Amino acid sequence: MTFQFNSRQAALLFLAPAAFALAACGKVPPPPEPPRPVLTQVVGESAGQGALVYAGEVRSRYETPLGFRIPGKVSARLVDAGAQVKAGDVLARLDPVDTALSLAAADAQLTLAEAEAKRFRELRRQNFVSQAALDARETTLKSARAQADLARNQSAYTVLRAEQAGVVAQVAAEVGQVVAAGQTVLRVARPDTLEVAIAVPESRVSGLRAGANADVALWADGGANYAGVLRELAAVADPATRTYAARVALREPDARVLLGMTANVRFAEASRTDGLLAVPLTALFQQDGKPALWVVDAAQTVALRPVDVAAYGERSATLRAGVKSGERIVVAGVHKLAAGEKIKVAAAASTAPATAIAPAAQ
Repeated sequence: MTFQFNSRQAALLFLAPAAFALAACGKVPPPPEPPRPVLTQVVGESAGQGALVYAGEVRSRYETPLGFRIPGKVSARLVDAGAQVKAGDVLARLDPVDTALSLAAADAQLTLAEAEAKRFRELRRQNFVSQAALDARETTLKSARAQADLARNQSAYTVLRAEQAGVVAQVAAEVGQVVAAGQTVLRVARPDTLEVAIAVPESRVSGLRAGANADVALWADGGANYAGVLRELAAVADPATRTYAARVALREPDARVLLGMTANVRFAEASRTDGLLAVPLTALFQQDGKPALWVVDAAQTVALRPVDVAAYGERSATLRAGVKSGERIVVAGVHKLAAGEKIKVAAAASTAPATAIAPAAQ
């Protein structure tokens, strides 16, 4: 079978390969990928990096639970939570009817005993009664006087007064409620002795000692930071939480620190060996089953370098060798890098420590 081509068709067949060749030559190559943004950190000595942070509550060192010394029905409560009180202020009252009746009965018995004792003294002076009979009446008088004094004290106990100046931190009883002797009705705290109550886990209690310095920051105000000192650390763990209660006293609190606020307490973690360096666990990369770090050079390219790990912590590792203080390492996304890859430092945490957060004290 024979095909016939005219001159126009022959020209198109001749020019088609040339057009494809020209199109291929004119294709623009794709632009190179931008450097990968990477989070890095400057390596520093572990003494300056390691830190422990505990969440706690602002409390007063002196918090006094107040209650009536006798049982009864609350007839009046004169303060609310948050009220400022002074020493001697009346805070609450009990119904005084029963104590008033007891006092009246005791006074009547005292009056009778005094009259009996006076009469027997006169009879004894005239030698009409024996000394033993007079002694019995004198004993009865002393007993009646003691009963009257006790009833008078009981009557005074119907009024609850503040023992010292402070602020009402808690109200635990309302008007009309029947309370037992010693039951907490109000809790008064001194606002001039502020401290933070925290709970230290078992794994960290051995590293803390009373008198250790601390930094305290308020959760509600990021700019409120205060110096503190570990005032006390419980010797026995709480049976429910298995944590050790601790109190961190604030050195110079201001008006921004209020009772009940949430605060973070940071203790510097002492290094176990001089010259060791601490890095976050997220920075470690496994090369042939051994730990390594991605080190960033001046040209912002990364190289994998093996390191010698001395100890592993909760969120950081202590190194014996492999990197030097001041070198920059990658601390996030280490499994996505390749040797010699150029990166872009997205954010730098020069010496920001990994922290361990402990629960608030109960």
